[in-house]
Amino acid sequence: MTEPTIVLEAKGITKQFPGVLANDNVNFDLRKGEIHALLGENGAGKSTLMNLLYGLHNPDKGEIDVNGKTAVIHSPNDSIALGIGMVHQHFMLIPVFTVAENVMLGDESVKNGSLDRVAVAARITEISKQYGLDVDPNALVGPLPVGIQQRVEIVKTLYRNAEIVILDEPTAVLTPQEAEDLFRIMRDLTARGVSIIFITHKLKEVLAVADRITVMRAGRVINTVKPSETDSAQLANMMVGRQVILTVDKKDHEAADEVLKVEGITVRDQRDLETVHNVSFSVRGGEVLGIAGVQGNGQTELSEALTGLRRPTGGKVTIAGKDLTGKPPRIITEAGLGHIPEDRQRHGLVLSYSVADNMALCDYYHAPFSSRGVIQPKALDENSRKLISAFDVRTPSPFVNAGKLSGGNQQKVIVARELSRDVKLVIANQPTRGLDVGSIEYIHSEIIKMRDRGVAVLLISAELDEIMALSDRIAVMYRGQIVAVVDAKQTTREQLGLWMAGAHVETA
Repeated sequence: MTEPTIVLEAKGITKQFPGVLANDNVNFDLRKGEIHALLGENGAGKSTLMNLLYGLHNPDKGEIDVNGKTAVIHSPNDSIALGIGMVHQHFMLIPVFTVAENVMLGDESVKNGSLDRVAVAARITEISKQYGLDVDPNALVGPLPVGIQQRVEIVKTLYRNAEIVILDEPTAVLTPQEAEDLFRIMRDLTARGVSIIFITHKLKEVLAVADRITVMRAGRVINTVKPSETDSAQLANMMVGRQVILTVDKKDHEAADEVLKVEGITVRDQRDLETVHNVSFSVRGGEVLGIAGVQGNGQTELSEALTGLRRPTGGKVTIAGKDLTGKPPRIITEAGLGHIPEDRQRHGLVLSYSVADNMALCDYYHAPFSSRGVIQPKALDENSRKLISAFDVRTPSPFVNAGKLSGGNQQKVIVARELSRDVKLVIANQPTRGLDVGSIEYIHSEIIKMRDRGVAVLLISAELDEIMALSDRIAVMYRGQIVAVVDAKQTTREQLGLWMAGAHVETA
């Protein structure tokens, strides 16, 4: 049996940023024609390593070899010249350009003083056929579905003759069907000799598509294994350093009275475009209603309208029988709302305030935190220490600025503040986005505790596994409308994926 050909090797890579050892003597290799998954928590060092390979950073120590030769990589141009391409999680495409114009951007083909769009389109068509990508070179990028936009990004790397492709969280914005299509494309690419580094936090995907899996934790490589040698529980243990419960344990719900009622709500975004069209639904106490959908289908604007961050242009919002349409956030909060916002740093925290101050943002003007208009530091301190303990917030002290905490611990500060109050309704928008499996496990359990206490929960998430694990009923949003509402036990990932992609099917 012949030894596999190593096309890329990182040897003893160390990279330090102020106060953070991001990569600590990391060794990693990629073989020709394989999918090598890179797995780890936030802050584990995955992105730093990939940015080093792609020339966005330079290592403090160590060596990178490409095709057996020491490589000098100071910029992405150096990586591209070595045959390394990267598809970023947030696509680098210009919506008003065609596919061909986006693909040649930075590597323009010119004929007689003008862009040679015909030659570029012919090359894209050739690449599309060779790798089964099915991309129209003359289509405008803006209206294309996200799955097709991702193919355009892959075509960009192949157009530049990439033999090594780095995919950073490639399924984060895809429906299940689009994800399966991506996996087919990845296998087609490797069958033709392309080598892929696949960065993700989704354990099931890693086990389904990878040839090898490398797990990183705290800047170091913990282990490299084959999917046949491991399972989700072992991978999670390696990522976090302890046993993680991956399934959500919940009893059958007992729905009580209606808490949230939304009637014909219409919302416009900052561009004055109508992004939510005549949406109606309700949530009862003791149930979780999950809103599924590909990001960008009106979920953000809907959440903002329900929580007072954006004024709806039509319709009615009632919480516990009280009309709160268009009311400011403080009024809605005092009516019994707990809100875990989509953007924790922009809408959930004051980063320059201490953890103790952030934990009292909803109630600082009430006793015991305020007396005759004067803040009571002792009460803030006692409250924060109690919540830090109860919600397992990892912070050196209550007086550390919230901006100094990790993303997972920032989210726990918000969850502690919102779920420790006497609330009737919780709106949780992308509550685990960007978090590691340990933090996800914890926040899921807290959401179910609220539901079991009789609180109504509206869960908005682009993660279909999260929606299916936590929800009692599921509503699917597509282009600003609710296109289906189903019992979570009576549906499948495939059916939800079809609705998310716009294949409208009548439901009972």
